[in-house]
Amino acid sequence: MSQSVITRFSPSPTGFLHIGGARTALFNWLYAKHTGGKMLLRIEDTDQKRSTEESVQAILNGLTWLELEWNGDPISQLSRINRHREIAEELVAADKAYYCYTSPEELAEMRKKAKYERKPPRYDGRWRDCSSTKVPTGIQPVIRIKSPRDGHKVLHDIVQGDIHFSNKDLDDYIILRSDATPTYMLAVVVDDHDMGVTHIIRGDDHLTNAARQTVIYDAMGWTVPVMAHIPLIHGLDGAKLSKRHGALSIEAYRNMGYLPIALRNYLVRLGWSHGNDEIMSMQKMIEWFDIIDINKGAARFDFKKLEAINGQYIRASDNKTLLKNVISILPEIEDGKKIAAQLNEKYWQQLRDALPELKKRAKTLVELIKGAEFIFAKRPISFDKKATAILNEKGRRILGGLLTILEDCHNWTEMELDNTMRTYSKEIGLKLSQIAQPLRAALTGCSASLGVFAVMTILGREESLARIREQVI
Repeated sequence: MSQSVITRFSPSPTGFLHIGGARTALFNWLYAKHTGGKMLLRIEDTDQKRSTEESVQAILNGLTWLELEWNGDPISQLSRINRHREIAEELVAADKAYYCYTSPEELAEMRKKAKYERKPPRYDGRWRDCSSTKVPTGIQPVIRIKSPRDGHKVLHDIVQGDIHFSNKDLDDYIILRSDATPTYMLAVVVDDHDMGVTHIIRGDDHLTNAARQTVIYDAMGWTVPVMAHIPLIHGLDGAKLSKRHGALSIEAYRNMGYLPIALRNYLVRLGWSHGNDEIMSMQKMIEWFDIIDINKGAARFDFKKLEAINGQYIRASDNKTLLKNVISILPEIEDGKKIAAQLNEKYWQQLRDALPELKKRAKTLVELIKGAEFIFAKRPISFDKKATAILNEKGRRILGGLLTILEDCHNWTEMELDNTMRTYSKEIGLKLSQIAQPLRAALTGCSASLGVFAVMTILGREESLARIREQVI
């Protein structure tokens, strides 16, 4: 019987959950789901100076918002520090590692010499085979692994193929510091082994680490998990992803108005694809996803593509779910708290009525909310620059004639309003659009909005007429 697949996502809580980390979590989650396995969550918090509880919470919140649930409780790497020490001492006892008493001054001299000889700075192995009788006083030792010095190592990687490393390039790196805290190399290997991790899916910036970590696996006689090192995400210009490209926190994407399902859909296609399928349900993602199909080349982050996918999901969302998502981000956007404070039953209903039209043209929830601002505008209405220009003397005169007709219109439906305005446009010899422009400006304070008849029915007869009256001369 084959072993059940266990993947892990192991972020360091030294900052937010960024977009690259989110994709790594998604790939681990999808592969676990695809194979009927589990994804574990390990918080790599051994760097106590930089790790914060705030960052831990941000990571958990980001995964929860993306709906990437993990199995069991999150595991703190720091809580396992005694286990890491135990393995380090076990390696020393087996002559697979050794105590190193090299002083900081000696290490500095080694680096200086290597630089002079134009060689990579590395430890020269002087304590590798020394007798304990030569132990100096006053120096707390570190523990270094005994890396092989001859031959070469082959790293079998599902994504990258076989990677060959020369053992002479592997140094005797530190696995336990002088203060008895483990290094990343040791802690990761011990934790992955103890957690039963079968597949390690992570960024290809860890490829060199993988070669060095197999030294510990081999020294302990442990099975090396299946490796899948995925290419990093770049910007559209091919450069390393930065904030201007989209290297932002998952919380930032939420507050910019992206839906979790849309962001998942976009991220899964950054380095993986299934034919020409662009929009896919979670069920299909799970059914189709396999690490053997991950591309070797770096994926490029494209905000416009993300917006297009998000827009499709907004249009496909049922209004109840969409309204819930809109309300959830109101406190996080400009003027959102003010809108949230005004949401009485009347505004709730108007917002619900507006959603079918608003979602047709919005690519993000923020755009959708922006389109709904006319609902919450208080009289006297404030105008943007274009609306102010439209509401010139001519525009206000048009509104004056229209107001008289609209005041006699009591069947306040889009169809009736359309008929009324078309009749008025013929009477004064203007195109319907020439009348709609000042009307839209008066009602919304903007030059662009939903269809003007939809705006009027959403606002209702009395509010619409009141806004028009304010602009009549």
